[in-house]
Amino acid sequence: MRVGAGGQGATVNDEHRRQGYRRVLLKLSGEAFADDESSISPDVVGSIADQLVDVASRGIEIGVSVGGGNIFRGTSPQAAGINRSSADHMGMVATVINALALQDAVDKRGAESRVMTAVAMQELAEPYIRRRAIRHLEKQRVVIFAAGLGAPYFTTDTAAVQRALEVDAEAILKGTKVDGVYDRDPSVHPEAQRLSHVTYFDALQRGLAVMDETAISLCMVNELPIIVFKLLQGGNILRAVRGEAIGTLVHPATTDPDDAEMEATR
Repeated sequence: MRVGAGGQGATVNDEHRRQGYRRVLLKLSGEAFADDESSISPDVVGSIADQLVDVASRGIEIGVSVGGGNIFRGTSPQAAGINRSSADHMGMVATVINALALQDAVDKRGAESRVMTAVAMQELAEPYIRRRAIRHLEKQRVVIFAAGLGAPYFTTDTAAVQRALEVDAEAILKGTKVDGVYDRDPSVHPEAQRLSHVTYFDALQRGLAVMDETAISLCMVNELPIIVFKLLQGGNILRAVRGEAIGTLVHPATTDPDDAEMEATR
């Protein structure tokens, strides 16, 4: 049974995945926009836009929450000596740059999109208003959320979960450069195994690279599933939305020991 909007929880397994989702929120890190040559790669952004347009064309409502780490991150070494609040505000501006780049790519492919910011920038984007965001989604527009929560000390992961809950998204999709969550760092441990699914509690307890603790905790309290998958493999966003068994599903604890166990993909 699928965990739907409003936090109605149930046993989560592969049957759950196959049911798919009606409305989702995709979380993109700033690094997702970059390649080896540029902090914002037109080819990479275009590839993401292709997938978003395909998903939206199938009647699936999709929002996107973007980070800004490819340009500036408030907690990075480049922010050394800058007041934390000021640095975080600079990071918020970076997310808006990424959002505008993605909007341009989506619009060029014939789909409708809206950028909504947590900080007023009326010449560039709409202010975030929950009911307006939901209305855009209902009209099959790709809604791109930027500027985090508009407050320092909160990550864009936490902002993504907050927006997902506010617009009644049924799942968080986290697109990354790897194909899921591993039991240890695969770049350091070649024997690391990808987990097909894991509970929120285990992800927190073991410090697995899913999202920051605040974001995972918000998902856990509200039973909002997280799907971590490889972003730049064509069609993967659609596969995740359809509930196909790709990447790693992060879900509530279950009463079935077989479902609750973390299973490694071998």
